[in-house]
Amino acid sequence: MQKHPLEQWGSMVASKKGRLLAITIWVLLVVALSFAWPQINSIESESGKNLPDTEMSEQAASIIAEEFPNDAGTPLLLVWHRESGLTTDDFVAIQKVYGELQAKPLAHQSLIPPYDVMPPQAFLAATSENGSTIVTPIFFKKGVATDLLQESLNSLTTTMATYNVQLDKDLASDELHVRYSGPVGIATDAVSLFSQADVKLLIATVMLVLVLLILIYRSPLLAIIPLIVVSLAYGVISPTLGFFAEQGWIDKDSQAVSIMTVLLFGAGTDYCLFLISKYREILFDVEDKATAMKLAVKESGGAIMMSALTVVIGLATLSLAHYGAFQRFAVPFSFGVLIMGIAALVILPAILVIIGRLAFFPFTPRTEEMARKQGKKQHKSSHKTSRKVGHFVTHKPWVVIVGTVLLLGGLAAFVPRIQYTFDLLSSFPENMPSREGFTLIEENFSPGELAPVQLVIDTDETTINIQQSLTALPYIDIVEDVQIGEKNDSIQLYELTFNANPYAKESLAHIPELKTEVVNILKNAGIKNADKQVWIGGETASQYDTQQITERDESVIMPTMIALIAILLFIYLRSVTATVYLLATVIISYFGALGAGWLILHHVMGAEAISGAIPLYAFVFLVALGEDYNIFMISEIWKKRKNADHLTAVEEGVVHTGSVITSAGLILAGTFAVLATLPIQVLVQFGVVTAIGVLLDTFIVRPLLVPAITTVLGKYAFWPGSLFKKENRA
Repeated sequence: MQKHPLEQWGSMVASKKGRLLAITIWVLLVVALSFAWPQINSIESESGKNLPDTEMSEQAASIIAEEFPNDAGTPLLLVWHRESGLTTDDFVAIQKVYGELQAKPLAHQSLIPPYDVMPPQAFLAATSENGSTIVTPIFFKKGVATDLLQESLNSLTTTMATYNVQLDKDLASDELHVRYSGPVGIATDAVSLFSQADVKLLIATVMLVLVLLILIYRSPLLAIIPLIVVSLAYGVISPTLGFFAEQGWIDKDSQAVSIMTVLLFGAGTDYCLFLISKYREILFDVEDKATAMKLAVKESGGAIMMSALTVVIGLATLSLAHYGAFQRFAVPFSFGVLIMGIAALVILPAILVIIGRLAFFPFTPRTEEMARKQGKKQHKSSHKTSRKVGHFVTHKPWVVIVGTVLLLGGLAAFVPRIQYTFDLLSSFPENMPSREGFTLIEENFSPGELAPVQLVIDTDETTINIQQSLTALPYIDIVEDVQIGEKNDSIQLYELTFNANPYAKESLAHIPELKTEVVNILKNAGIKNADKQVWIGGETASQYDTQQITERDESVIMPTMIALIAILLFIYLRSVTATVYLLATVIISYFGALGAGWLILHHVMGAEAISGAIPLYAFVFLVALGEDYNIFMISEIWKKRKNADHLTAVEEGVVHTGSVITSAGLILAGTFAVLATLPIQVLVQFGVVTAIGVLLDTFIVRPLLVPAITTVLGKYAFWPGSLFKKENRA
């Protein structure tokens, strides 16, 4: 009889030559790649584009760049502030700083206004109404790398210290303060924040996983082994992604790399635990460690491969996104999990067989005969709690179904109340210098001045000026004089300021209203195809486009991911019924997690709104990872059903996967919860929602809802597969 392919693989990797060969080849690969290619974290993080060129705000920016060129460069905004009001001495200090910048320009500085020779009256005219704040720019050459800009800012900081200008003291102190803001300030702060976050995140994740593994297994070696496997997998993943980024095949995204680290330690440890638990279980019945591993790989390898493949395909669907940040997540995540899944079936079996039963010390698994010969007792798990849960679920399935659906549905009811924001700056800490500077501008100047709206029209050679019509609109505060295009005098540019915060939800809603109004004005002026002659640019329009494109990505990626996972589940389980309810359970769990996450983020942590990207990120991760646990448990039920009646199979499935999935879920939820310790709000929000979702899957969906539905469906849970046919024949 031909051996099962996974059994053959287990025999190969567990053999004396095979295990040494597997580890040697992998370690050599890690060393070779580390020397040949750069690590992903060493690649300069580019602020990649999020919106495609086809979006209206991008088209407006392109027309403005061509018709109204500004060669000044990328601005750094210096936000000067004194709580009690700026003094003449403060204006003198500003003049002296700009005098030094004229005499000794910063590296990559392209242009500065002549503040060093301006009279005090000019400063007063540019100061806020309350006299406390003034904003002055320094322009840098376009396209300069962020780390080089940071060096320039370090030099500027030295100059500021010379004139006793405060950069990091509390703004309430009665001194002259300055904050670096604008595009350059935000970019350098963001890179600094992520570079600090990476190290903290890695240390916190490793420590958490180590502590949880020791608490769960109480075996020091067993706690270290999964970390070694994940580290060896990362040794292949990091330089390979670095090579991809260096070749320009992917754009490196610091946020994606940070979350990928968490995912690898969480999911990687889970895959290791799935194999370790099965290996330990078999060691109680099989004396030879290599034979035990062969059987462990055969019995758990399929579930591990399917689990990893589900996550890989699920995360790869992000590549269908039009929004750049979503796209940049696809390759690191899916590739990372793919390599991690391979490592769990190549390196882990080899390491476990080399160490043998010693890996489980002091609770060493022994066969009855070994225990008798050595005069030791067996440390076999009694599964008391899992057995009680399994018995309850199979004997009171409707109570379980109604209770869990009411709980998850109740949490999901809060989803419509969630408020979303598309303001990227709001994701950063309030005390980050560039955000402090932005807040000073917001508080001391007209809200709309933060980010003027740029309206571009093509008059098609019709003589028209719509300044007065625009001023009459109730949500517009100021309309600057019209500017005429340099190359095409039919192109007009109007800069508008809204009378509300340009990042508020209401302001975003004004963008389509404004376009409709302008199109109607142009139509009334006799301009043909007016709807194709209007473009709106600026931050508010860009955020509106982000909102629209995020909704588009959700409408494409979510159903595509469900369809692909459904195909995988059907191929693996050969059951339409199981495919439907396994997907349905993780989807209701996702909505429950989103609702619960909002309750915690809003009512406990005080967030007024969450990032508009969270629903899609959370969906992709929670559906993929939740299905992981479903696959592992349902595989056990399918296996048990071959030799036991239906109720026994379901109960034993819960019993034999209970402790390992609970352990895996706690570790995965813990690693995502580590993100909540970071100073970046979008990661905090993602970490909280995903951790809650994993816990709901671990303690509600997997041990209660799924087995209860399987119990109620009976033989129809297997329809139309071989197990269904077997029951029909019986």
